[in-house]
Amino acid sequence: MTKLEYTFKTDLLFKKLFVEYQDLLKKLVSSLLGIQLESIGQFIITNPEIPPANLGDKFCRLDINMTVDGQRIDLEVQVENEGNYPDRVLFLWASQYTSSLPAGHNYKELPRTIIISIINFPLFDCSEFHSEFQPLEVTRHEPLSEKMSLHFFELKKLPEEINADNKLLLWLALFKAETEEELEKIIAMEEPVMEQAINAYRTITASPEFREQERLWAKARHDEAQAISNARDEERKALVELLKSGKPPEEIIREFEAK
Repeated sequence: MTKLEYTFKTDLLFKKLFVEYQDLLKKLVSSLLGIQLESIGQFIITNPEIPPANLGDKFCRLDINMTVDGQRIDLEVQVENEGNYPDRVLFLWASQYTSSLPAGHNYKELPRTIIISIINFPLFDCSEFHSEFQPLEVTRHEPLSEKMSLHFFELKKLPEEINADNKLLLWLALFKAETEEELEKIIAMEEPVMEQAINAYRTITASPEFREQERLWAKARHDEAQAISNARDEERKALVELLKSGKPPEEIIREFEAK
């Protein structure tokens, strides 16, 4: 097996590929949301930029925001389970939803806001790889509003065998692929959209510009992980010192929380 240096889950590659090849993004969104491609009229990426200065910023997010036929859609890939992911998605939905209403406008003008997460870890206790959440009354299951929709696609739960007739599974298999052999297996299905996506992938990953940007982005991720590890070490040291002081537990707790 030949391990891929970059995969479709690579943050920077994901953003660059689907911003530069917007026809592919449109087809991906069509499959993820079950929308007929021909029915999509308005399709605008609202955050296409990847400012070079931000690649060294540990808070830089490489998601894709879109307006699709009046709906606000945010698409992102999450590789690692860093905890509290549903809370993060709810926060993201709330910020997208509330920021879309200009001052003085009526609440009914708020658009349907959809968050799509392609995740590389199991999240829910179910066998289905796709979960969609909307606000419902707990007993009658009556929908409160159609303006919230949260989609989760769990790559670890994909079936082992897929066929060329299922575009959704083909796209997700592309994101799941970790080896050159897995890409070749998808190419062998002779699905034109998949061939187009893999050719675009090869073009971008071969460019020196992408490789340098990815180096900066990888360094930022490493620095962030190191900073978190150092902060935790300092917290542990501070707690040990407080415990050695012999102070009452409630005083130790107050002092530790104040640090």
